[in-house]
Amino acid sequence: MDTNEIVSKYGAAWNEPDDAARAELLAASWADAGVYQDPTATVEGRDALVAHIAGFQQTFSGHVIDLTSAVDTNGAALRWGWAMRNGDEIVLEGIDVAALAPDGRILRIDGFFGPLPELTD
Repeated sequence: MDTNEIVSKYGAAWNEPDDAARAELLAASWADAGVYQDPTATVEGRDALVAHIAGFQQTFSGHVIDLTSAVDTNGAALRWGWAMRNGDEIVLEGIDVAALAPDGRILRIDGFFGPLPELTD
């Protein structure tokens, strides 16, 4: 599976309401001991990520997360843009930066919310 397919399955997991189907998507895209970190949470392991996404879906009922860019890679890392939407309204945008495990699945994601900060003097 190429990196675009891996990221697509990972992204689909965020919008999958069924725990078993979400776990299946993550089994294909997320390493067993993968680590997810964003400004609000750090989650270790695939089962914990399945549960974390369920909590997101409960808290943000009706919201979806869509990819907003192609996957960019430098060989050692990946990055892509995403948006959280509530209907047509974009609630939050951000980027994910990821590293892959030797088997090609995602080993780590560091998520960033909002635009890059402006430079200050």
